[in-house]
Amino acid sequence: MQKIKKGDNVVVLAGKDKGRTGEVMKVMPKEDKALVRGVNQVRRHQKQSAQAEGGIITKEAPIHLSNLALADPKDGKPTRVGFKVQEDGKKVRVAKRSGELIDG
Repeated sequence: MQKIKKGDNVVVLAGKDKGRTGEVMKVMPKEDKALVRGVNQVRRHQKQSAQAEGGIITKEAPIHLSNLALADPKDGKPTRVGFKVQEDGKKVRVAKRSGELIDG
């Protein structure tokens, strides 16, 4: 089970976007990276095609998972993630900061 999943709200811990928060759009476990909406934006030249217009576009670049922390559901501050097995046998993620369930 992963600590950070698609749809999670995360806080950036290091880099040029330190302190910014955003929603995870995609997780790439093999590269240990994630795409976060509005974070680590880069400008790229794009050639014109039938679908897309040409010019300089701004898009999100992947950021390493070690530079991200889950935002606590209670106060939005960065928290570490723990796991707990519930009575029905379901494994859920728990915020270490507040003890709050993240998914459940």
